[in-house]
Amino acid sequence: MRVPARLAAVFLLTGPVLGLAIAAPSPPPARAQVPLAAHRALYELTLDSARGGRQVGSARGTMGYEVVDVCDGWATRQRLHMNLLSSEGQDTQMDSDYATWESKDGLNFRFHMVQKSDAAVTNQTDGSARLSRTGGPGEVTYRVPKDQKLELPAGTLFPMMHTVSLINAAREGKKFIALPLFDGTDEHGFEDSSIAILDWKQPFATNQAILSPLASTRVRIAFFEHSSGATLPTYEVAMRYWENGVADNMLMDFGDFVMSGKLTELTPIPRRC
Repeated sequence: MRVPARLAAVFLLTGPVLGLAIAAPSPPPARAQVPLAAHRALYELTLDSARGGRQVGSARGTMGYEVVDVCDGWATRQRLHMNLLSSEGQDTQMDSDYATWESKDGLNFRFHMVQKSDAAVTNQTDGSARLSRTGGPGEVTYRVPKDQKLELPAGTLFPMMHTVSLINAAREGKKFIALPLFDGTDEHGFEDSSIAILDWKQPFATNQAILSPLASTRVRIAFFEHSSGATLPTYEVAMRYWENGVADNMLMDFGDFVMSGKLTELTPIPRRC
């Protein structure tokens, strides 16, 4: 799961993952030991803290995330809505709608994203990408914001396969992995991702019955713009992932205010063949 990058600039758990060297890409991930779950999830977003020039007085919102097993691939949709009220009383609405399809072999990917502020479009991407083979190089073709083609390096992963790789690494006891990721939320191609794996926790009781029998891991993922050569991440995401790919317990830092995300509804979705 990922909130599109240009709406959510930074994600944090307890602090940034800084100074982590980008390692060589890991081998392509094996099939998940626990199948990824087709599901619909709803998250409640609340203000955790505020800082900086925006002077956010209050903030609230929701994020819906849907993963559908369409037999030849995974279709996902992620919709976010937030209402911000400044300390001066100015009201701002932020919206994001991000949809993808990824083949189950991890070789083909389609994406579409629209972000808005007060109903005005601020960012949009649309296109498709493919890899030549598992673990091989590839190419992305953009249609929006402009027609262009960019190369993807060997080892690039699309989002669902990136999740599988992360969960497998946590199960194997790894503490850090680095992987190139392409998710279509940016017009500049792939990004480098540095993943700190904080634990591998055996099943524990939760308020979601389908998660209680599953192991889980806490992770922090820092994303770097590869083209810029930056040594500091452009944004981060932190969450607990269950081994079926469901996520919870997020803190989301938008630069001058921090939102927490809590899973409030979780519904399995039947396969659509």
